[in-house]
Amino acid sequence: MLATADALGLLLDAARRVDGVERIDTLDALGRVLAADVISPLDVPPMHTSAMDGYAVRAADLAAASDAAPVALPVSQRVPAGHTAGPLAAGTAARIFTGATVPPGADAVVMQEMARASGDGSVAFAQAPEAGEWITRQGADIERGAVILPAGTQLTPQALGLAASVGCASLEVVRRVRVAIFFTGDELRMPGEPLAPGAIYNSNRFTLRALLAKLGCDVTDFGIVADRLDATRDTLRRAALEHDLILTCGGVSVGEEDHVKPAVEAEGRIAMWQIAMKPGKPLAFGAVRRGQASEPDEAYFIGLPGNPVSSFCTFLLFVRPFILRLAGVANVAPRVYAMRADFTQKKGDRRNEFLRARVNETGGLDVFPNQSSAVLTSTVWGDGLIDNPPDHAISAGEMVRFIPFSELMR
Repeated sequence: MLATADALGLLLDAARRVDGVERIDTLDALGRVLAADVISPLDVPPMHTSAMDGYAVRAADLAAASDAAPVALPVSQRVPAGHTAGPLAAGTAARIFTGATVPPGADAVVMQEMARASGDGSVAFAQAPEAGEWITRQGADIERGAVILPAGTQLTPQALGLAASVGCASLEVVRRVRVAIFFTGDELRMPGEPLAPGAIYNSNRFTLRALLAKLGCDVTDFGIVADRLDATRDTLRRAALEHDLILTCGGVSVGEEDHVKPAVEAEGRIAMWQIAMKPGKPLAFGAVRRGQASEPDEAYFIGLPGNPVSSFCTFLLFVRPFILRLAGVANVAPRVYAMRADFTQKKGDRRNEFLRARVNETGGLDVFPNQSSAVLTSTVWGDGLIDNPPDHAISAGEMVRFIPFSELMR
């Protein structure tokens, strides 16, 4: 069995960004991955602007201002945001508003709370401003020619705003990753169907479809495939034709009814099988040929275990970063936090454990009492996974590695 870090390294080393890019409206680009750098064609702001409502002045005109001897200046112009400002005549002030262009010649802004306007059109200042005070300089946020969003960035709401701030109406993004998914198990039924003795509802179909949707994949669901080698091979062949990745759930263990591994070996190759982790040991990785055996073109293959917690955890820890790498995302690693364990686990497992845990009111971590790979309740109850090394017992008060679900689903 491979260590989890080695297994993840193998997957990511094998992943290649999918071919194909498209240009789409920036308003529609949330969650997509940039195929090219976004380079600013302008300075932001494009001119010196006022950071406050107040008065634009020449600092030298107010050098002598004090509480004892305020200096009064006539107001020569009014500058709202979005309007052109004329040059500021020496010995005058301009009424100005937040975001408005600072008049040429002005080198400071005095906030309105520090000035006293009179009815004769003048304004008095009791303090001398420093040059540059309350002025946002041209290019203070972004300079023209700067790379503001590098290729490989997954676009967040704030990233879309940043692109829009430099006038990008459209963006070049990587096409969506195409994923084929199917499930094996004669015991599986869909909700709404009668549940015969020995049958179970296919919860994995709902969990995995939702996780793929959250990653922005184009998904083809081949449904539940009969527990037969020929049926599994046929589905693999059809799935390989137009998809980047084939994802299966169930049938990757060593039982007589587990046909996925031999089917993939017949239609392609297996590069990895079994990981030293709990839950989720039977994880398979390889590829399925497209078309004739002599053709080198392949679709990637990942086979997940059938237990619901195992499939959930292995998807988050291995499939998610693999798909993000196919999509061209540069940084696929989730953030990991050191947090206090408010529980004791007297004995570690020989495998790398991923314990479902929840943040309590004191900022520590509690674990779900039943860590079985069949207890899907733990994934809803929990806030994330504790990454516990092999053979490591946990003492209350110890700092452990915690990966929030929010990190594993972004």
